[in-house]
Amino acid sequence: MNNKITQLFNIKYPIIQGGMVWVSGYKLASAVSNAGGLGLIGAGSMYPDVLREHIQKCKKATDKPFGVNVPMLYPQIEEIMNIIVEEEVKIVFTSAGNPKTWTSFLKEKGITVVHVVSSVKFALKAEAAGVDAIVCEGFEAGGHNGREETTTFTLIPMVKEAVKIPVIAAGGIATGKGMLAAMVLGADGVQIGSRFAATEESSAHINFKNIIVDVKDGDTHLTLKELAPVRLIKNKFYQEVQELYQQNPTKEQLIALLGRARAKKGIFEGDLENGELEIGQIAGLIHEIKSAKQVLEEVIGEFNAVKTTVNQL
Repeated sequence: MNNKITQLFNIKYPIIQGGMVWVSGYKLASAVSNAGGLGLIGAGSMYPDVLREHIQKCKKATDKPFGVNVPMLYPQIEEIMNIIVEEEVKIVFTSAGNPKTWTSFLKEKGITVVHVVSSVKFALKAEAAGVDAIVCEGFEAGGHNGREETTTFTLIPMVKEAVKIPVIAAGGIATGKGMLAAMVLGADGVQIGSRFAATEESSAHINFKNIIVDVKDGDTHLTLKELAPVRLIKNKFYQEVQELYQQNPTKEQLIALLGRARAKKGIFEGDLENGELEIGQIAGLIHEIKSAKQVLEEVIGEFNAVKTTVNQL
């Protein structure tokens, strides 16, 4: 395939692997890049020295383009950005913050910058900040989402109508059919998270991978909106959150219940009762743990098959 996204990143397919916390280490990023997509290392769950190690290992594991996803709420953001420059990373995806803060700094170093948004308003701000492309993420997605709760398939055409830079669709996409639908609505490429979380190369705990496979329709919910909206699997911790809501809690009470490292406990350590189990609604269509290469090949295969069928209608 040859379009704006494949040209921008110099990749074979317009498929980006989401840079998920506790999931997206160098093994997953390099596997996706080697298979023709764009792999992303998720810096959000890494100390600076750990990120440097993953970047260096990723360079050894692939000669294809890869990038780093950086949530800008990260407390050591300046150190992280300096490491990215020192290690000569060519692609950075930023999220959870103002794109004006770091876009110019990165672009001056010759780095391609993409920002994650959840609304037309923030898409326009990202474009004005000078980013090269945007990821438009609907609230079907796992993990932290926008407060607007706009679905992917309404967000994409509205953003596409408003901006001139390439648009990448994210949230609720794990199949070739989903990819084709997103691109029909105007997306130039797709970012896939949940499907790659349940792969052999994902750094998530096997318990977390297995529960992704078991998730059914309705098993996830967007909650903790007073802090930062997050989509979780309904487990013991989730039920504790809902019980606290019955008491009309303060923000401080919610913070106290959340505590520290809940996502690490659930995703990386495999505590399925007390951890935050962040995954998207599309998990209901994930039935097997596979290699990243298999996932990418299946998505592209289905995309091409369905596209051919649609063209015959």
